[in-house]
Order: sequence, then structure tokens, then C-alpha cells
Amino acid sequence: MIGKLEAIAKKIRIETLKSLTAAKSGHTGGSLGLADVFTVLYFHQMRHNPSMPDWENRDRLILSIGHVAPVLYSSLALSGYFPIDELQSLRKLNSRLQGHPGRNHGLPGLELSAGSLGQGLSVAVGMALAAKHKNQQHNIYCITGDGELQEGSIWEAAMSAGHFHLDNLITLIDRNGVQIDGSTEDVMALEPLDKKWEAFGWDVFHCDGNNIADLIKTYNKAIKKKGKPKVIIAKTIMGKGVSEIEGNYKWHGKAPNKKELEVFLKYLS
Repeated sequence: MIGKLEAIAKKIRIETLKSLTAAKSGHTGGSLGLADVFTVLYFHQMRHNPSMPDWENRDRLILSIGHVAPVLYSSLALSGYFPIDELQSLRKLNSRLQGHPGRNHGLPGLELSAGSLGQGLSVAVGMALAAKHKNQQHNIYCITGDGELQEGSIWEAAMSAGHFHLDNLITLIDRNGVQIDGSTEDVMALEPLDKKWEAFGWDVFHCDGNNIADLIKTYNKAIKKKGKPKVIIAKTIMGKGVSEIEGNYKWHGKAPNKKELEVFLKYLS
């Protein structure tokens, strides 16, 4: 099973790179770094049905860091929500695949129109609270960036989730340590991150966000814990899979050109 999921993660990275190159713009580093997380969620962890994208009992994925839309789109396409060829329309005029996800564009599988950082967790809290009130059993999965945690609205949402004991909410932090201007700890230090979440009433888990087996193990642990919202601090590498750009914050919002794509794809072949 792990080998199959690793192959899917590699394909997600390949399709993501191709779409970014076709678009000539977009966010490469974070998208590649999260490919393993998206693989685990869409191909192992979440209950969802591409033929019934609005199925009421589906698990919800809230992507708070909307700029990594390319990895979300690749995951949706490979899951069967829309044709893989459509990935080449990323960021094109009138495309359903805009630079940040927009539900009004008619793309199936999207739960949130994302763009402004810091808003996704609040939406996830609202969804988790609504599910509790309706006695529904699905889970809400939220993905945030570490630089995004510098937004005050994140902590308002975290306080609410802890207050309401939303144990159907599992948030994963993409802890790659870099943001658009450099190191998160240089821009606005986040540590000790685990103690901050614990103080807001969350159960905290740590994992290697680029290790599929570790991700599965950690999500399983989080699912079993009851009584509190859960947060997974996932250590990832920006640009994972392409050694030339791994950990380089300059690739936060840069797309490869055709020559670079040829080189990058060799790393994934």
C-alpha cells in the first residue's frame, strides 16, 4: 500500500509541475512539499466520492493556504473529479483552475474559495461545529501554512475550536519553516508551536509530512483521540522531490520554465 501511495505522490508532483509550467506562474515550493499529505488524504484517509462531490456524509478538506492550489487540483484530477488534461488550463482566462481556488468557477470537489491567508481555519471550525449540531459523523480536515499562523484570525479560530471541543476537526500545519520573505523564525518566530496549540485546548501531534507511512500513522492516532480538536505539526520540505529547489524560499511563488521542467521531471522519473 505504501509503495502505491508513493507512486501517486510522485504523479501528483509531476502533474503539478506540468501545470505550473504551462501557466508560467504559480506556487511551486509549497505545492511539491504537500504532495505526500494530499496523497494520504485523497487516496487513503478521507471519505469522499468523485462521482458525488456534494455527498452529505463526505469528509471535508479546507485548504486555508489557497496559493498551493496546484497540488489540490492535481489531487482532485487524479482522484477523478475532472479530466487530468484540464490541469493544463491552470491560471488561464475563464479556466475553472484559477490561481486560488474559487467555488464560483464550477470545479467539483472544492469546499472553500481561498485566497486571503488566515481564514480557512475559521471556516473549518464552522463546518465542524455544524456537523456536531447535526449529529453528523464526518471529519473536517484543514491544511494551514506555518507562515499563515502569523495571522491573528488563526488564533481566534483555534480558541473557538478548543472551547467547543471540536474533536471532528483535524488541522495539519505545513511546517516547512519558510515563507515568501525567508525563514519563519526570522520573519516572526512561531516556536514553541506545540505549546501554543496545547494552551488553546488542542491535542498536538508531530510527524514527517513527507513520509507517507508516518502521515497515515499520525492521522490514525489523531482520529482516535476524542474530546479536543487535533493539530498535526508536519515537518515538510518546500519543493520536496526536486533537490535544486528544496528548502529555497525563492520558489515560494515561482513557476519553472520549460527547460527547468525537463530537469525537474528527471528527478521524479
